Amino acid sequence: MMKSHRLSELNGDEVRSLMARPRIDFSSVFALVNPIVDQVHKRGDAAVKQYTSKFDKVELDNTVEIVSNLPEPQLDARVKEAFDVAYSNIYAFHAAQRTPESHVENMKGVQCKRVARSINSVGLYVPGGTAVLPSTALMLSVPAQIAGCKTIVLATPPAQDGTICKEVMYCAMKAGVTHILKAGGAQAISAMAWGTETCPKVEKIFGPGNQYVTAAKMIVQNSEAMVAIDMPAGPSEVLVIADKHASPRHVAADLLSQAEHGPDSQVVLVIAGEGVDVNAIEEELSKQLQSLPRGEFAAKALSHSFIVYARDMHESINFSNLYAPEHLIVNVKDAEKWEGFIENAGSVFLGPWTPESVGDYASGTNHVLPTYGYARMYGGVSLDSFLKYMTVQSLTEEGLRKLGPYVATMAEVEGLDAHKRAVTLRLEDIEGKQVSP
Repeated sequence: MMKSHRLSELNGDEVRSLMARPRIDFSSVFALVNPIVDQVHKRGDAAVKQYTSKFDKVELDNTVEIVSNLPEPQLDARVKEAFDVAYSNIYAFHAAQRTPESHVENMKGVQCKRVARSINSVGLYVPGGTAVLPSTALMLSVPAQIAGCKTIVLATPPAQDGTICKEVMYCAMKAGVTHILKAGGAQAISAMAWGTETCPKVEKIFGPGNQYVTAAKMIVQNSEAMVAIDMPAGPSEVLVIADKHASPRHVAADLLSQAEHGPDSQVVLVIAGEGVDVNAIEEELSKQLQSLPRGEFAAKALSHSFIVYARDMHESINFSNLYAPEHLIVNVKDAEKWEGFIENAGSVFLGPWTPESVGDYASGTNHVLPTYGYARMYGGVSLDSFLKYMTVQSLTEEGLRKLGPYVATMAEVEGLDAHKRAVTLRLEDIEGKQVSP
């Protein structure tokens, strides 16, 4: 079901070709998305309702719910406990990311520090097309809650009766969401970016989505909406490194858990060294695929995925670093000792008892991660994603006397006389104070 390649037999260009993800023709996607973004900007709620009717077949009475006005949804006790445990773990992990304020006196009388402030208003996109994702509601809203964002808008497609998934609603309420935007797709992204009659304008938009959501995020980021986005994103992906000690059942399950996201997902299996029963893994893939409700999606994803044979763990890790996967599962003996060699991955899962699913739901780490190879230069969503940092400096007279002449000299070199004068005039005043009777 999956093509295979032996790294020792490939040249550099052939190895690099394996890095390529399924191509998205964004030129055609932009042509479809641009008018939606523009119409929502111009017509607000009316356009959101129109596109929700067109794409989701849902007629909305209102587009936004104020969370504080809503009753708490009733969940099965078992389901509620699961989300409560996830919330607790996600909260603990992200709260631990708070860093103490840095404070440095570089020279006597020259004090500098760096302080954090929350982003005032944020938009969280929770997909709801082929599957509802209350876990994503937690992953996005919990760090926003810890950061202290004042306005938190959660956008998610409504059900056919115009309501919001009760599990998503429960997570939103628990994690401090202030507004629910009952819309998905490009219309939701545009509504949050520009604001509408009922949807607050946000300053940064987070969350995964399909190619239309991704295109909309890219468009508004480069518009006059003055909005940032979390990171570039593409289809979901996983790379699994397996050695002869890995269970074929577990390896197959891990590959399928990512493939079932959608037909454009990509999964990669790297065989580390000799003795791995690849036939057993493929048999397990076929067997488990038959019983998956989303097996059709998974099968399509496997059709453009592949197996790589590496001579040893060093070659396996080197390939993984080149590929820079969203999720990296290291299912090998003594997996922990390889952590220091891993450079590029969104989230790493070490050892035979660490399926990628735990990070998707409840271990505490965030599952909103860079895809498409962007793990080379981006990290996943974290507490810092919801903060901005300011530097602050304060000089005493003594501090300016010590530092000022150097600043004046540098300004002189650059020909910026007003910069120089802002220092020298103060130095003259300090000198005058010292010599005055």
